Amino acid sequence: MSWQAEKAHGEEIAYQLAPLGKVEVARFFSGAAMRLDGVMFGFMSRGSLFLRVDDVNRPAFVAAGMGPFSYERPTRTVALEGYYETPADVLEDAGALFDWCRGAYRAALLAGAPKRKAKVKAAPKTPLESKPATKRCAKPSAKPTPKPASKPAVKSGVKRKQS
Repeated sequence: MSWQAEKAHGEEIAYQLAPLGKVEVARFFSGAAMRLDGVMFGFMSRGSLFLRVDDVNRPAFVAAGMGPFSYERPTRTVALEGYYETPADVLEDAGALFDWCRGAYRAALLAGAPKRKAKVKAAPKTPLESKPATKRCAKPSAKPTPKPASKPAVKSGVKRKQS
């Protein structure tokens, strides 16, 4: 399914979720992310709606026979356990869709911002390895005084008499 089709489907769902607030639909890889108050609670991909889950709402998805979003890599299948596919019967029932999306929004709020992998910091240098601190000089505030006039240049080829 194309990005435009995913966005159109996401906007239809956003219209049904109007009582929650203004749901924004924006590009998300090859699909469309769904955000409420800047918090991503779900996304459209491959014609399906995937909603944010946690320990509270995950059992409802599992009971409906749904699984996590997954994609293929050359060496393995990657599953995102934080987003589960929404059952088709929920998508057809506006009340159920509202409840499931409200639960997904709550899960997204509780999850907070995505956690980034921490960069490994280098060990601090010992005093011998570190360079000595250099003192920077401040720039002069005024122009330097002009140099005194130099002596007239001596023409080459003219010899001076020595006394």
